Amino acid sequence: MKSMHKIGATLIATVLAAAPAVADGHNSETSDPGELSVPGVSVPPMSAEDLVTMPRLGGATVAMDRYAVFSVTETDPVTYKRTPKHYVIDLAAKNANPVEFDLGIRANSLAFGPDHLLYFLSSEHPDKDAEPRSRLWRAAIEGNGSVSGPMLVADIPGTEIAGFKLAPTGNAVALWAEIPRDCPRFGCNAGTDPIGSGRLYEGDGGFYRHWDRWVEPGVYNRVFIFGLEEGKAVGDGQAIDGGENRTLIGHTPTMPFGGGEDIAWAPDGSGVYFVLREANAEEPTSTDLDIYFAEALSGAVTALTEENRATDTGPAPSPDGRYLAYLAMARPGYESDRLVVHLRNLETGETRALTQEIDLSFGDLAWSADGSYLLATAADVLDNPAFRIDPETGKATKLDLMAGNEAHIANLLPLAGDRLLFTRDSIGVPNELYLSDGLAQARPLTDMVTSRVGALASTVTTRFSFPGANGDTVWGQITRLENQTGPVPAILYIHGGPQGTFRDGWSSRWNPRVVASQGYAVISVDFHGSAGYGQDFMDSINRDWGGKPLEDLQKGLAAALELDPQIDGTRACAMGASYGGYMVNWIAGQWADRFDCLVQHDGLFDMRSFYYSTEELWFPKWDFGGSYSDARETYERWNPVNHVDNWQTPMLVITGEKDFRVPYTQGLQSFTALQERGIPSQLLVFPDENHWVLGAKNSLQWHDTVFAWLDRWLKEAPEEVGEE
Repeated sequence: MKSMHKIGATLIATVLAAAPAVADGHNSETSDPGELSVPGVSVPPMSAEDLVTMPRLGGATVAMDRYAVFSVTETDPVTYKRTPKHYVIDLAAKNANPVEFDLGIRANSLAFGPDHLLYFLSSEHPDKDAEPRSRLWRAAIEGNGSVSGPMLVADIPGTEIAGFKLAPTGNAVALWAEIPRDCPRFGCNAGTDPIGSGRLYEGDGGFYRHWDRWVEPGVYNRVFIFGLEEGKAVGDGQAIDGGENRTLIGHTPTMPFGGGEDIAWAPDGSGVYFVLREANAEEPTSTDLDIYFAEALSGAVTALTEENRATDTGPAPSPDGRYLAYLAMARPGYESDRLVVHLRNLETGETRALTQEIDLSFGDLAWSADGSYLLATAADVLDNPAFRIDPETGKATKLDLMAGNEAHIANLLPLAGDRLLFTRDSIGVPNELYLSDGLAQARPLTDMVTSRVGALASTVTTRFSFPGANGDTVWGQITRLENQTGPVPAILYIHGGPQGTFRDGWSSRWNPRVVASQGYAVISVDFHGSAGYGQDFMDSINRDWGGKPLEDLQKGLAAALELDPQIDGTRACAMGASYGGYMVNWIAGQWADRFDCLVQHDGLFDMRSFYYSTEELWFPKWDFGGSYSDARETYERWNPVNHVDNWQTPMLVITGEKDFRVPYTQGLQSFTALQERGIPSQLLVFPDENHWVLGAKNSLQWHDTVFAWLDRWLKEAPEEVGEE
């Protein structure tokens, strides 16, 4: 059953447990679950160490529609070093188990070529005396895990190859790396080094820093096409951005998160479709990503979507080469506009918006193997299911791939015979690999984590809905230990974005299961502005950051407490990151007497100083109706700093020094406000992290610090504010 509706609150309970298995050992010096005692729970609950060391499975690549290869990142529980392991599985064998294989050198970005050899990148070399740098390799892999190789494909002195895409014809490869724009070939050095260490930026040069790095002037992600002869890249490469003609200046793949999905070969190998946003004075305020086509032989570049000033992305040519499917937004400057599937006739240029009438924002776009339909995913009320899209009518049919909730479906890889390979994760279990025959309910191919998670104390996630702001239906979830007895303290979990969602999905950073396993009921609310409820619902947060979302959180917490009387609402903390951190700062001034403690990670504190120090200016300009000087009243209306005199709740502040999205000075300012007022507080600063905490040891420290803070205010004798 996928849903049971009930007046007022909707209850959908899913027990997130698996068959018992022997759990791995734990580091007793950090987060030994044996130290945690939860009434009614006899099995070890999930610890921070469990989360940090949980294997991480990625998407797959397939040869001959039969052999799937995938990688799993393992984290050593002693050193916390992360190491990729690689597996092959025979999709034709019903009960086949994945077979681990060794490529001889540390490998990443695995992809089968048309020759059925496995291509990959590695910074290692069989010759231990070789200079370390990222090179392109290939190897022959058999279904039993036997490997022949590795064999070198591309080695460009002085250049770290960042990625590759193989031509379907097997005679060319697209390589990309950070290359100076003045370089006519892949891997040359342009310009002269400055006398000192300073970076000089021009006012009309676009970003000067982005996400977590200072921009190196004149250097961009650039793609070059090389011929392949007898398995070796030949020549200097043909730039797809116009080369010395300087047709285009910008990043492909796009920064900061673009990858291979920004690049697609024409099926006949005649050229490459690619995504680029021009690096110019408008770059920090523009969401105008465009799709281009570069001819493989001449390098001639054609703009395909220049008439649309909003985002165009995800190029996917049909298998017969007649059509280009892609995703497009309609409103310039709005990064969270609806992504509509478009279809372009490459012969006539006619373009149709296939899913214009469907109120879903699609992603992960791919053609079926025979080109008769499209597949895509979209956020849809706490799930991220897959859809089949008719290229003639645009009709989208939701696929029923899982026996329970679809949860988070991703990494779609269509195969011949209407088969679909994909990954699925949920709040209860991380990624596993699945195979669907005929687009019907799928069977699991892997058990990399399910049994391991099943050895831990099981949790239950309850979906519920309630009338929120304006009487609109708002959804939320409660995650808690299944067998916990006695009153359970509450954690209000606030997602970022703000156009995001705390869907039914696994996270290695903000993970409801690991927090619930400490003995808490984790309550999340997809407030106005969240993804998965239609574009109007998402748009409703515009210029209303502290309005409807706060009302939804207040009503959602009340609805959760009514739904589950075991939750102790008199012991509660709130926590969030990014916009969720902003909301924590806003709650501190607007709902000051509700919570025993707060956890604020990378939260916006002062909207004026934030505006003048962030990098992607299109974001605040859209959400607040203009620049700070143009929309000062709106920024100040929702500015947490204006209400610090109401602050009284103990707060843990966390920030990363490499965070250029919400610069770490926002965290310092909020900590100063807490110190000035004598409010119990802590500041955790990571000098080597950005907007996210990614390092294994840092993640463990983050969780241990957060759990200690929650325990201090919810499990120990309460302190009086003003005492430290």
